[in-house]
Amino acid sequence: MNTKTETPSRGLHLALWVAQVLLALAFLGAGWMKAFSPMEELVKNMDWARAMPEALVRFIGISELLGGGGLVLPAATRIKPGLTALAAVVMVLAAIFHVTRGEIVPAVVVNAVMGGMAAFIAWGRGKAAPIQPRR
Repeated sequence: MNTKTETPSRGLHLALWVAQVLLALAFLGAGWMKAFSPMEELVKNMDWARAMPEALVRFIGISELLGGGGLVLPAATRIKPGLTALAAVVMVLAAIFHVTRGEIVPAVVVNAVMGGMAAFIAWGRGKAAPIQPRR
């Protein structure tokens, strides 16, 4: 942040928007697959889905869809933009889920990268470069 004016740089805002859109696309893709693909297909592609009730797999998918929307829509519309930082919490939950199942690679590696992006977004939109709500 520029210490003279205390205004976040355009570069920081741009980096945050890029991270928000990329992470949102990942959430939306994963969520769509879990929410709407046949369970037989999910079990072939994700071993953990075999051990979970279908309702939980679908709930996770819907949560990821909501998280994807939450990463972009509140900031873009300036309606409750603080929710953008909060939406990043879903990735932390995903990482915890995979660790508790002993799925270290590749799930946790992917979740660590996405979790880092989520932490950057939470920090950026929460403290360094928040988006002001509509008035």
